[in-house]
Amino acid sequence: MTNVSTPQSTNHIFLIEPVDFYANPETMDTNAYQHEQAQDKAEIQAKALVEFRAFRDLLVEHGVMVTMVKGQKGCPDDLFPNWLSTHADEGRGGRMIIYPMMNKNRQTERRKDIINIFRRTYKDVQDFSLHEQHGKSLEATAGMCLDRVNRIAYQIRSMRADDELAAMWCKMNDYKHIQIETDYNGKPVYHADVVMWIGSEVTGVCSECLTNDEVLKHVAQYREVIEFTNEQKVAFCGNSLEVIGEGGEKMLVMSIAGYKTLHEDQKRQLDKYYKKILTPDLSTIEYYGGGSARCMMLEMF
Repeated sequence: MTNVSTPQSTNHIFLIEPVDFYANPETMDTNAYQHEQAQDKAEIQAKALVEFRAFRDLLVEHGVMVTMVKGQKGCPDDLFPNWLSTHADEGRGGRMIIYPMMNKNRQTERRKDIINIFRRTYKDVQDFSLHEQHGKSLEATAGMCLDRVNRIAYQIRSMRADDELAAMWCKMNDYKHIQIETDYNGKPVYHADVVMWIGSEVTGVCSECLTNDEVLKHVAQYREVIEFTNEQKVAFCGNSLEVIGEGGEKMLVMSIAGYKTLHEDQKRQLDKYYKKILTPDLSTIEYYGGGSARCMMLEMF
């Protein structure tokens, strides 16, 4: 049953400005979208910072509230805040959930100062991070794509989203747990938010990497589905997020690289639901980080 009090999207986004961005060698084994460094680290960081700040300004210009902190040295991926999520309508002043990360230098992204900032708003806290001691990870809304309205969590099975932890998360948060098997070049896709995004009335799914069509049938019960290909997925059109801008207008954020791969019929489908599609240039971040717009935005509910 639809929970009308729980919104799918928000007008408040939390960002972490990169200070030490480069191609993270610890994550390359599971992230097929990263590339080896072809430039000096300082040059990569400088280009990523320009892209990040233009992205931040684009959100603000369109009425999205942005809270931002600076990243830290030794954390090349901390502009992708996959270790924290927030949730509305929990009856106790909101909920924040802290997650276990797979790679060591991603585990160090969890910062007490950021947690303390969030604790001022989110009084109910669930902390899964201790499961790292047992070699388990569940990388937040990257590991599970959430239908917040209907309380369904779509987990992409991978080394970065442990099956047992995902099931535990769903039980604790009253979500239906749906697992998705993927195959891209003989490996599972590393994150759910590369495969799919869920808006209020429409969802995008890379159907070409799914091992069966059961998920497509399930998603289609709730929203119109836009299917895209592996080629489009590699361009990060699946790494998109619906946000709320000025006047309560819902907009889709998708990088320009992803948007350029869309066919005209796919664009027409999107135009039915979004008057504006924000298309930042994140080419450096995508090339070396293996993530795009969705990975960079932590939703605050």
